[in-house]
Amino acid sequence: QVHLVESGGGLVQPGGSLRLSCAASGTFFVIYAMGWYRQVPGKQRELVAMIAAGGDTNYADSVKGRFTISRDNAKKAIYLQMNSLKPEDTAVYYCNKAPPNSAWGQGTQVTVSS
Repeated sequence: QVHLVESGGGLVQPGGSLRLSCAASGTFFVIYAMGWYRQVPGKQRELVAMIAAGGDTNYADSVKGRFTISRDNAKKAIYLQMNSLKPEDTAVYYCNKAPPNSAWGQGTQVTVSS
């Protein structure tokens, strides 16, 4: 079982950048595809980026070209570099396996506002 802790969120102006981190525990982290998800109140959680165990990545159209997902298997961590942030990126961001299981962390709030 993987336990997840997200960090790195905050308040940023439109056009700014943030880097989110996700620390994972669990013996088999390296074999899992992992993803970053986000959720706004009243909407379903959505997958914004995923990275396979071998490093292949996929992105939602809304973040393609602005967000970059990466992983460090030695540190059991995944990251989300977010550039050119827009107000519509405001959400709570979570990491989880891809596809996800029920073991969601607390998430980290990202607010994009002037």
